[in-house]
Amino acid sequence: APTPAPSYTTFTVTVVGGNPANHPYYNFGSANKFAIDGSTATADVTLSLTEGQTYRFDQSDSSNSGHPLRFSETANGTHGGGVEYTTGVTTDGTPGNAGAYTQIEVASGAPTLYYYCTNHSGMGWTANTV
Repeated sequence: APTPAPSYTTFTVTVVGGNPANHPYYNFGSANKFAIDGSTATADVTLSLTEGQTYRFDQSDSSNSGHPLRFSETANGTHGGGVEYTTGVTTDGTPGNAGAYTQIEVASGAPTLYYYCTNHSGMGWTANTV
């Protein structure tokens, strides 16, 4: 039997300017923010990732150039004194170019994660694992 295509949920990532309200650390650091599926609303950028599921963060849009998305157990990632979280994480391509993505297969018992830009402070937000 043919191997079924991998099953994953895709989030389309774009980078937008401005400082959306109601984000504790959105109001400092880089003026750019990651938007998820076109939105910077708190409810939309606060992600719920289910353990055992796979999520692809599509960074094909040209606005992602220079903004690699990664994960950390620390808010704001390496900018917040944390380290990159790599369990189950794969990346492909260069952000801003077609086909570029960061993908995570959420481990069982995974901690609360925070996605961030490796180059700029204050661009990301929370990815709760449930």
